[in-house]
Amino acid sequence: MRKLSMDELNRKSVHEFKEAEKMPVVVVLDNIRSMHNVGSVFRTADAFLLRGIYLCGYTPQPPHRDIHKTALGATETVEWKYAETTVEAVQRLKADGYKIYAVEQVRNSIPLHQFDMNQNSAVAVVFGNEVSGVEEEVIKLCDGCIEIPQLGMKHSLNISVAAGIVLWELVRNKISNNE
Repeated sequence: MRKLSMDELNRKSVHEFKEAEKMPVVVVLDNIRSMHNVGSVFRTADAFLLRGIYLCGYTPQPPHRDIHKTALGATETVEWKYAETTVEAVQRLKADGYKIYAVEQVRNSIPLHQFDMNQNSAVAVVFGNEVSGVEEEVIKLCDGCIEIPQLGMKHSLNISVAAGIVLWELVRNKISNNE
């Protein structure tokens, strides 16, 4: 085994990224406080070739040094929009035909490993504030909630970790069903 060189990784240029067909997934960040979390989600969205990100409420927006530090250029590739409220973003996405799922622990949530991405043509996934989670008003507008099964004592994950897990599972599900 040997580590691949940068040339062997076949990374897309910014132009190639923008022209590439995207996974039918949009991330919605509901009042995220940490610029590092925002940058990390941008980087994950780039890695999985997602359609875009909605930054809502007081979620920090690029350009900012602390976002760029973790995004590593992904703010230049991933399309993003701002909405004053998460409700506004969800309503826009619903009008555009997206099914909306909050990542939250609620009664009758769908365990992540049972969520079938392929039953939806386009999905928006809402990730909530680091302390309070997804706003109740937003949950009421969602088509469902996805929950990451957790087996230990703690029952929460950092937003950037949760986004990585959920977004990979959605992309993995889409990839494996299209093979």
